[in-house]
Amino acid sequence: MRRLFPHPYLTLLLTAVWVMLTNVLSAGVVVFGLILGTLIPLATAAYWPDRPRLRSPFRVAAYVLLVIWDILVANVAVAMIVLFKPNRALRPAWVTVPVDLRSPEAITVLAGTITMTPGTVSAELAADGRSILVHALHAPDPSGVAADIKTRYERRLKEIFE
Repeated sequence: MRRLFPHPYLTLLLTAVWVMLTNVLSAGVVVFGLILGTLIPLATAAYWPDRPRLRSPFRVAAYVLLVIWDILVANVAVAMIVLFKPNRALRPAWVTVPVDLRSPEAITVLAGTITMTPGTVSAELAADGRSILVHALHAPDPSGVAADIKTRYERRLKEIFE
């Protein structure tokens, strides 16, 4: 079974993405999504010799829901900043977030999460992988931004990947 589905979660994810991209829920679309979701991981399996092990799919689902919620809340916060806060009152900041994660996949998910959340963007990963440089649109307390990223996202990613 591992030979046919080397990355089963990726197969399910690719199938779901295909169905969402086509915006049609029919048997043909789902079957074609399953075909793509099977062929793409098979074709790329040689490039993933040490694939990450996910400890709990339920924690992944909880993390995704948390990120979606944070994106919604941050959209409202950024809209309020753009609409009502004068430029002179903004406190943009470059924040260095120390990273305790060791898995490249976990670090990638963390950097992507930071960038997907409105108001923050991951700008650079240190060469040794021990910190991420983040730009925050409005950060009156830069150390609080780093602490929030570590407690809200990094802690959960450790539980998922390590």
